[in-house]
Amino acid sequence: MELSNLRPAEGSKHSDNFRRGRGHASGNGKTAGKGHKGQKARSGAPRVGFEGGQMPLYRRLPKRGFKCRNSKDIVAVNLSALEVFDNGATVDVDALIEKRIVRNPRDGVKILGNGELTKKLNVKVNAFSASAKEKIEALGGTAEVM
Repeated sequence: MELSNLRPAEGSKHSDNFRRGRGHASGNGKTAGKGHKGQKARSGAPRVGFEGGQMPLYRRLPKRGFKCRNSKDIVAVNLSALEVFDNGATVDVDALIEKRIVRNPRDGVKILGNGELTKKLNVKVNAFSASAKEKIEALGGTAEVM
């Protein structure tokens, strides 16, 4: 055993969600961990971010732009990138990550029609462009939307 391996015994540490202000014996009686007097010791203490009436930081900083909460971050993959797969292979998001074509699929993967494809593939992703679907099916492969 070394100093760096020392840990408190299982169950000996108390969590921070115990009842406060229930007498001296509880270990957190009297002031209930709020100290003596002052605004923060009273009920109705100011909310988080209140700066004593000064214009708070979140209102002093300018707001810029617009972020649509319904937008999706779709990763685009060109057909030419699918040439690394063997003929007749099944291509899905996991396979694309494994071959390092896609690193983070985010909200979905879409296959675009740029480049040429020479192999029959069964592709299962979130979306296809019309030209990509046409090129995959022309070679006898399948373009399936997940």
